[in-house]
Amino acid sequence: MARQSGSGVAERKKTATAVAGTSLTREQLVEFYRLMYLSRRTDDREIVLKRQQKIFFQVSCAGHEALLVAAGMALRPGYDWFFPYYRDRAICLALGNTVEEQLLQAVGAADDPASGGRQMPSHWASRKLNIVSPSSSTATQCLHAVGCAEAGRYFSRHPEAAAKHDGDYREFKDVTFHGDEVVYVSIGEGSTSQGEFWESLNTASNAKLPVLYLVEDNGYAISTPVEANTPGGNISRLVANFPDFHFGEIDGTDPIASYNAMVEAVAYCRAGKGPALVHGHVIRPYSHSLSDDERLYRSAAELEADALRDPISRMQMWLLREGILDADAINRLERQVDEEVQRAADKAVMAALPTADSIMRHVYSEDLSPMDARFATEPVATADPSERTMADLINCCLKDEMRRDERIVVFGEDVADATRDEALRAGKLKGKGGVFKLTAGLQTEFGNDRVWNSPLAEANIVGRAIGMATRGLKPVVEIQFFDYIWPAMHQMRNELALLRWRSNGGFSCPLVVRVPIGGYLTGGSIYHSQSGESIFTHTPGVRVVMPSNALDALGLLRTAIRCDDPVLFLEHKRLYRETFGRAAYPGPEYCIPFGKAKVVRPGKDLTVLTYGAVVPRALQAAQKIQRDKGVDVELIDLRSLSPYDWETIAESVKKTSRVIVAHEDMLSWGYGAELAARIGEELFEYLDAPVRRVASMDVFVAYQPLLEDVILPQPEDLYRAMSEIAAF
Repeated sequence: MARQSGSGVAERKKTATAVAGTSLTREQLVEFYRLMYLSRRTDDREIVLKRQQKIFFQVSCAGHEALLVAAGMALRPGYDWFFPYYRDRAICLALGNTVEEQLLQAVGAADDPASGGRQMPSHWASRKLNIVSPSSSTATQCLHAVGCAEAGRYFSRHPEAAAKHDGDYREFKDVTFHGDEVVYVSIGEGSTSQGEFWESLNTASNAKLPVLYLVEDNGYAISTPVEANTPGGNISRLVANFPDFHFGEIDGTDPIASYNAMVEAVAYCRAGKGPALVHGHVIRPYSHSLSDDERLYRSAAELEADALRDPISRMQMWLLREGILDADAINRLERQVDEEVQRAADKAVMAALPTADSIMRHVYSEDLSPMDARFATEPVATADPSERTMADLINCCLKDEMRRDERIVVFGEDVADATRDEALRAGKLKGKGGVFKLTAGLQTEFGNDRVWNSPLAEANIVGRAIGMATRGLKPVVEIQFFDYIWPAMHQMRNELALLRWRSNGGFSCPLVVRVPIGGYLTGGSIYHSQSGESIFTHTPGVRVVMPSNALDALGLLRTAIRCDDPVLFLEHKRLYRETFGRAAYPGPEYCIPFGKAKVVRPGKDLTVLTYGAVVPRALQAAQKIQRDKGVDVELIDLRSLSPYDWETIAESVKKTSRVIVAHEDMLSWGYGAELAARIGEELFEYLDAPVRRVASMDVFVAYQPLLEDVILPQPEDLYRAMSEIAAF
């Protein structure tokens, strides 16, 4: 049965008579069974291919087919949005995915439209159908679905924001939206144990978002039964008190009950009443995957009981009993499906495989690089020549860009002026605007639709931002302190950095995560003073920058906002209001390309490579050693950590033949280790001394100022290292 964007079953059935007891026509019921059987036979073919060693992994949808085909027939491909999980083969077929497309992924073919051979089977994706590429991480997609729904609502309220714009990420990020779109997200009952599932429910409920959750409950998370995962063994009882939700709990092996439940839930969401959760009890007739043997932990009696509830058999018997198909017609349909699957498998195993030269494609945007010359602009004189702090210019940049680009939204913990804004609008409150005041005035100027406070949940912030950016918004979100970024690490490492690459360029999520970082602040430690940037520079797919002064902060932030890649923007708290590095406002177009270091102090005897709050400390040491010993230090502020400016580094080392790499983070396995290793490997012939590293002790920063001063690198430590290397 042909599926067209915007044409659901509910619309099509009006042209034909529904079968008694259902809202479906005979033709739709036959198609329902065909899709279910097609899904099962595709699973079976993959199992054969795996045993023939023609594919390398298999996880099945068996037992979930009725529930998933019902969902697919109740929703609209290319109109609604879909965040599936790995058992969702049947809904993807119902939406318009072909068996050949699915088997191309199993083979890992170059023409696999979901990932180009990068993801294992059952990681469904289709740009034309709005099926967003998932990861293997369980429950992370729930937050993406929430962000996607928020983006759809935002564009409906601000349709002008969807307009294309040359010269920044919007040139390459098309936006489509519908006022009544629904966002589908599915999850197994085991994954409802994950915190991101609950965080997503909070936001979906609070904002009354049109998110349709489908919990596919087959009773097992690999070998762990539901009662060990879920208190009381039933997720419906736990979520029942979330406000503004529609809930449905059904036998997911019953096709008619599943369809009725899905139509009702979709209608609730589409009407703007709020989110819905359908909890379908299904079976798992096959093991978790072909890497698992369920006979090791499930009894024969339990497996036999499941077999009696097989949705394929149930649907077949219902069709026979209702006289919709006879045995010959069912046999013909099944032969046609078997032939379709065989043809698809024959094509898939003969498909060309990806070549090695494709590996690095789509790690980052290939349309717009933040190293592009368009981001190299000069400051312009303005009416106010007064010097401003880094905090001031970051705030200026955010306001400039929000005025320029209606797709930008800002959220995080405490970033708004006042969530209860009546007194704010009446002029009775000044407003907060972030714990460091960097977002002060944004909500007041741009409204609650564009600036708001998030729940105190870092994964919620980043996960929602990923869903928004996938749709074309440009979230500029804040994690209040770097020390609390770790709850979002799952989202940042497995989702934010990987979406473009794992989908082979099909999807992307360019956004900015602003994070105050670092120590040198009396009384902040332990949990407000740490560094750890090397963990993120070790993550392909995300850009990492860390300015040391006001002008660089503004120029790099503007590039981060306009570029087409995800950016981690690290702001050193000690530098926010330092006298060092203040600058006049350089105008609304001033940008700095990533990957371009800045020579803070030219010199000929020794190179110091550093960034962040170590820059002014290294400058102090360099000036002192020039006075004391006549050693001329070349000080280079890297500014951009990933990518970094190897050309400037190499040129300086070749000139001075001596180099120190200094950073605030711990010494061992720190950012400097990579630079030192590469200098030793590629520039050894130019060196007259060993590469020296100056960094924090291998310990967390302590609270007592006497201890903090010893732990963190100080000007005296840099001076000592400069003296020793210069004398080597």
